Amino acid sequence: MNRPSLRHSVWWKILAALFALLQSVAFVACRAGTGAHQRESQFGVALLTPGPVSDGGWNAAAYDGVQLIKEKLGARTALVQTTSPADFEDSMRDFASRGFDLIFAHGFEYTDAALRVAQDFPNTYFVVSSGGAASRNVASLAFKFDQAAYIEGILAAGVSKSGVVGAIGGIELPTIKLTFEGFKRGFLSARPHGRILISYTGSFNDVGAAKEATLAQIGQGADVFIHDADAAGLGVFLAAQQAHAFAFGAFNNQNNVAPDVVLASAVTSTPLAFLKIAREVKAHSFHPGMLEFGMKDGMVKVVLNPRLEPRIPVATLARVRAAEQQFQEEPEPG
Repeated sequence: MNRPSLRHSVWWKILAALFALLQSVAFVACRAGTGAHQRESQFGVALLTPGPVSDGGWNAAAYDGVQLIKEKLGARTALVQTTSPADFEDSMRDFASRGFDLIFAHGFEYTDAALRVAQDFPNTYFVVSSGGAASRNVASLAFKFDQAAYIEGILAAGVSKSGVVGAIGGIELPTIKLTFEGFKRGFLSARPHGRILISYTGSFNDVGAAKEATLAQIGQGADVFIHDADAAGLGVFLAAQQAHAFAFGAFNNQNNVAPDVVLASAVTSTPLAFLKIAREVKAHSFHPGMLEFGMKDGMVKVVLNPRLEPRIPVATLARVRAAEQQFQEEPEPG
């Protein structure tokens, strides 16, 4: 008589144990699912650069921007250095598929890939530095770097002994040509009969090629140089140092990279621009388009090297201040 009730009791114990086990598994799964959801929903910002972020210039400024976003907004961040055009689209798709909300592609060359990938990821924003187009979720970010280059042209005119100055670029892109045009206009405004030499090495990373191009221009009489060559800009500084010439830093304050050579640096507030965009994306108030910042916004400036400032004629400094004032008071486009 007792056996059926014993068996019944044992089965209930087994069922109770199984039920408890299932509850435990469900709880763990739920907790794991919640954690995964939290990771995915955390605001994410990714960066693509065409060169090393250790270049002290163009790419370093972008890296600083993403680090600032991480610090101020608590964003998860990721970085990739692309080595060829074949990497552009793959890297963007990888970041977008991993749920990043905002992807900075730091260079004009990323424009076409961003426009293509953006169509498949409508909830991700793509921002191309110096880009050439915009769409529903693609923006182009540009700085009026030619304003700073114009100021450097005035400085070059004041310190050049030969009346010949040089410009060394990496790849011949529209934005770089615009920079050199600004430098030329500033130089000729103060030295109408001067001459400017322009060379492109075809690379943003070949320091040796940039040095050789600079030395070639030195052989033609150039004694002051502007560069827009990213990491390869170091080659310009090395050649200028060798010839006791002057050069200008680009994008970041590079005055301390070669303090006896770099007369001043054209600096863009890339980190602040990145942070501004990220704040708007996170707040769902971002409006993609052709974004542009300049001296009027306080995001472009020329920083003199205190060590070499005494070498600049007083009259030249007066010209510089007057030109800066004009750029700061520039009317908004109508």
